[in-house]
Amino acid sequence: MGSTHGRAGGPPTRDRVIAPFNGAPLRFKDAVVTPSITRGGAYVFTVIQKDRPIRVIQVDEVVGGGFMAGGGTQAFFSRFPDGTLRFLPFDYSRAAGRWFCNPRSRAKGGALPVTPELALADCGDWTPSRILGSADRFRGCQQCHGSQIDVQFDAAARRYQTRFTTLAVNCESCHGPGRRHVELARSGKIGDQADIGMRPLATLTKDQSLRVCFQCHAVKTPLEPGYLPGRSLDEHFALKLPALLDSVYFADGRTRAFAYQEGHLSSDCYLNGSMTCVDCHDPHTQHYRDVNRSPLPGRLDNGQCLGCHPSKAEPLERHTHHRAASPGSRCVSCHMPYLQQSDVGRQIPYARSDHTIPIPRPLYDARLGVDGACRQCHRQETPEGLQAQVTRWYGELKPHPDPITATIAADSVAEPVAAARRVLAAHETHPLGEFVGLTNLLRRYAFPDAPEFDREVTAGLERRATSRDPEVRALALATLHLARGATFRERQFLSDRLQELAPRDAAVRDRWAWILEADGDRYLNAGDYRSALAAYQRADEVKPNDASIIRGLGVAYTRLGELDKAADRFRRSLELNPNQPQVLVELGVALAQRGDLAGAITAFQSAVAVGPWDPIGYANLGAALLQRGAIQPAVDALEKAVSLDPSLADASFTLARAYATLGRLKQATGALERSLEFAPGEPAARQMLDEMRSKATPSGR
Repeated sequence: MGSTHGRAGGPPTRDRVIAPFNGAPLRFKDAVVTPSITRGGAYVFTVIQKDRPIRVIQVDEVVGGGFMAGGGTQAFFSRFPDGTLRFLPFDYSRAAGRWFCNPRSRAKGGALPVTPELALADCGDWTPSRILGSADRFRGCQQCHGSQIDVQFDAAARRYQTRFTTLAVNCESCHGPGRRHVELARSGKIGDQADIGMRPLATLTKDQSLRVCFQCHAVKTPLEPGYLPGRSLDEHFALKLPALLDSVYFADGRTRAFAYQEGHLSSDCYLNGSMTCVDCHDPHTQHYRDVNRSPLPGRLDNGQCLGCHPSKAEPLERHTHHRAASPGSRCVSCHMPYLQQSDVGRQIPYARSDHTIPIPRPLYDARLGVDGACRQCHRQETPEGLQAQVTRWYGELKPHPDPITATIAADSVAEPVAAARRVLAAHETHPLGEFVGLTNLLRRYAFPDAPEFDREVTAGLERRATSRDPEVRALALATLHLARGATFRERQFLSDRLQELAPRDAAVRDRWAWILEADGDRYLNAGDYRSALAAYQRADEVKPNDASIIRGLGVAYTRLGELDKAADRFRRSLELNPNQPQVLVELGVALAQRGDLAGAITAFQSAVAVGPWDPIGYANLGAALLQRGAIQPAVDALEKAVSLDPSLADASFTLARAYATLGRLKQATGALERSLEFAPGEPAARQMLDEMRSKATPSGR
C-alpha cells in the first residue's frame, strides 16, 4: 500500500492531486481553462470560449502521481453521461511543473505545454473521447490504470457500465483472483496444506512472470475481450502486433516512438539468461534488489547487475574505464540509459530506462537517432570519436543477432526482392528482430495475389511459418496468405497449417486473422479498395463468423460501389453482434448510396436507438433528413450530434447548411466557426462562412 502501485490513482483528494487546482487560468489561443476546487471540495476544469456556453467538467478520478524518475505525469478522468470515464486533455508534468496536452492526433511534435499559441482544438483529446478501460467504440487505456477494470455496454440500459475495484494496483492485479486464498486464511487452515488458494508467483516460469508485469508495462494489441489477471495474457493481447500499426520499435527492440518496458524481451539478459522484472524490482515495496532478493539502496546500485556479472567488479575501473565513484561506473549509466520517448517530443520530460540493456554503440545509436549512453555525458564528442574510444577500450564488440543485422541492412536495399531475401536469410533467433523484418517485408513487397513472388522469399516465409514465436509465425502465414493465397500450392500449405492450429492453438490463428484485417484497414485508408477487399476475404477464411472482419468486408464493398454485397455483409455482422451502432451507420450509408433513402434513415434511427450516446448516428441521420427535406428534424439530430461531440466538423458544417435553409443565419455562422475550429483547412466551410459574412456586411464590405 505504500508503494507507488498502491498510490497509483483514485478519487481526487488534496493528498493525491499534485497539479495546481488553485484558480490560475490555463490560457489557450481561443479558450481559458481554469482548474479549481469548488466550495464543496470538487475538483473542476472550467472551460470558457467566446460565444460558447461555459462548460464545467468535474474530475472524478485521478491517475498517476508524478512518480517516474524520468518524468512523471498526472492525468484526470471525468464520468460522462454514457457511463464511460473519459480522459481529459489537461495533463500535468511534475518534472516540468506545468500543464500540457498531447496533440498527436491532429498535429506533430509530441506533447506541448499549454500556451496562448495553442488552440484548445489542437489538443488531441479535446473533446474527450478516450476512456478508462477498453471498449470497441473508443480508444482506451486498456486495463492498466487500475484494478479489475471492466467496461461493458448494457443493451437494456443503452449505456456503458464502467466498473473497477480501485484505480490503484491491488493484490489481485498481479496474483489473480483471491477468493479461495481469503477463504482458506479465514478458516485458519491455510498453514495445514501446501495449497494456499492461488499460485505463488515465485513458481512461475520466466515468461509467465514477465506476462504478469507486461499486462500493464507493455504496448499491446487487444485480441479478445475479458482479460483478468490470472488468465493467459497471450490469449487476450499481443505484444509485437503494435509494430504493424506504427514504427514502435527498432529491430533491436529499442524504442523508436513510444513504448514501456517490453524492450526487456530483446535484452541478452532475457534471451540468453533468466532475467525477469522481479529480479531487480521488489514488486511489493517497489524498491530495488539483486537477483538473490537482497535489498539494494536504490535504482543506481550496481548490485542489480553484479549479482549475475561479478567479474565486472574485479576491479570495476578495468571494465568501466571510469572512476569507481563516478556516474560512468554505474552499470545502468551505460547499459540502461534514460531515453526520452520521441512521440512525447522534447518539451515535456518523459524519459524511460532502456530495458533492452544494450551495449553502448555510439555510431549505431546515432544512426538510429537514439541519444545513447556515451552521448548523454559527452555532448562535445562526435559519434565517430566516441565509437573510436569504445573500440580502443573494448576492441570488436559483440555483434547483433543476425535478424537485427539483416533487418537493418535491408532498409538500405532499394530493390524489394533483394531486401526480402536479406531479411529471410537470417537463421538465428531473435523474435522481435524477425518480426520487424517481416513487417518491413510485408509493407514493401507483399500485396494481394502478387503475380510474381520470388521462390526464395516464399521458402523463407514457409520456414518462418514454423517459428516457435506465435507472432512471428502468424505474420509469416498472413504474408503468404495475402500474397500467394490464391495459388493451389500455397492454399494447400496454408490449409495444412490451419488444420494444425484448430482448435487448440487460437493464439496463432487469432493473430493471423488480425494481421490480415489490419492489412485491410491499411489498404482501405490508402484508397486501395480492391486490395482491402482481398485482405478482408483472407481474414474471413482464417476466422469466419467474426463480426469485425465481416464489417470490414462491408466497408470495402461500399467503397467499391458493390452496395448489395455491402448491405449483406453489414446485416451479417449485426446478426453476430447487434450492439454495433457504427455498423448500422455503415449499413445506412450503403443504402443511401444505393438510392434507398428511406432504408438509410431507418438504419440511422436504429443506430441512435442502439447507441443513443454515439454522435455518428445522429450526424448521419441529420444529413439524411436534410436530404429528404425534413429540415427541423435534421436540425434536431445534428444538434444532438454536435452536443455529444463538438469536434465533428462535418456535422457542424451540415448543421450550418440546415440553419441557413431555415434563415437562422447567426446560428449558421456559429456552426461554421465550430466546424472550422476542428477542420481549419476545409474549403467549403470557409467559403460558406465568407459568403455569409459578406452578405451580413453593409454594401458587401
